[in-house]
Amino acid sequence: MTPEALLVTVDHVWSGRWRGPSVVRATREGLHLFGSPDPATSAALPHLPGTLLSPFTDSHVHLGLVDPTQLGPGGIARVLDLGWDPDEASLWPEHGRMDDAWPEVQVAGGLLGAPGGYPSRAGWAPATAAVPITSTVDAHREVRRMRDLGASVIKVALNGDVGPVLDRALLEAIAEAADDVQLLTVAHVQGLGQVRRALDAGLLRFAHTPFSEVLTDDLVDRAADGTWISTLDIHGHGRGGADHEIAVTNLTRFRAAGGHVLYGSDLGNGDLPVGVNERELRALQRAGLGLDELLRALGSDDTLDAGSDGRHWSRRASWIPAAPPGPDGDAPAWLATASVLTPDTLLEKTR
Repeated sequence: MTPEALLVTVDHVWSGRWRGPSVVRATREGLHLFGSPDPATSAALPHLPGTLLSPFTDSHVHLGLVDPTQLGPGGIARVLDLGWDPDEASLWPEHGRMDDAWPEVQVAGGLLGAPGGYPSRAGWAPATAAVPITSTVDAHREVRRMRDLGASVIKVALNGDVGPVLDRALLEAIAEAADDVQLLTVAHVQGLGQVRRALDAGLLRFAHTPFSEVLTDDLVDRAADGTWISTLDIHGHGRGGADHEIAVTNLTRFRAAGGHVLYGSDLGNGDLPVGVNERELRALQRAGLGLDELLRALGSDDTLDAGSDGRHWSRRASWIPAAPPGPDGDAPAWLATASVLTPDTLLEKTR
């Protein structure tokens, strides 16, 4: 059990920017970034070698298809589950709060879409993961049901490759209903012409980098006001292919136009590592992201900075037992060695 307070020195810290040697204060409540070490007193403190980072996030997972306890050893401290049975998924955020072996969890609940559309026939999820919307009344009712079940975002299915899709009026109704309850809308956009339809309906947050077509310049410019979750490695699982190349091309242009990129693996979708996916990071690197951008895509930003007022990061941080790579270093390989620290595991490593 963590003592009331434990001070530890670390070699490097990232929390939206590089900080160099730092003191971290661990309590039962969380990990606090405490400031720079005092040469007169820090020599007596326990030392954690390597680099401590604000928590890595996978912004697209399906926890119902994996063992959540394997994410921490793989470096992922937080996840956004983007689709499962809403009642089952509603239990996961509390589980993540109570059990340090789990990541912190946010959920979308079910996928709102057209009757008979994706993912009702996909086979990877329970039938209850598909939430059919036939009217604006449905849209508002189901959005509020997801919210009441603990959803942090609303997921919309717009997959023209495998079945019917919602019309513009219903897409707009879902977005309006989500806005009414102060939730963001994230769309699965797949199939020729579906990116334009999503943007026309005001949907700017995509669960996947578009891969069905190379987007026109006007679509990239419009999309750049929003956020794409990467999920590049689901195309080929390290072997590449046409869809992979289209996605990397689209993401390269989206990033250059100012779009916001988040790391997401679509964990559960085929042969993907449970933890930080080095192949995903290499694909993001191909799209132009350097080390600092990769860290921001992984969710490591200033919102987790404790600063001098002693506010805690969280009960989890990501840790890499080595110094950051230099300008010519292999950032994806370095990031893939991460694991998750809690106050208790920090104590174990510094005994």
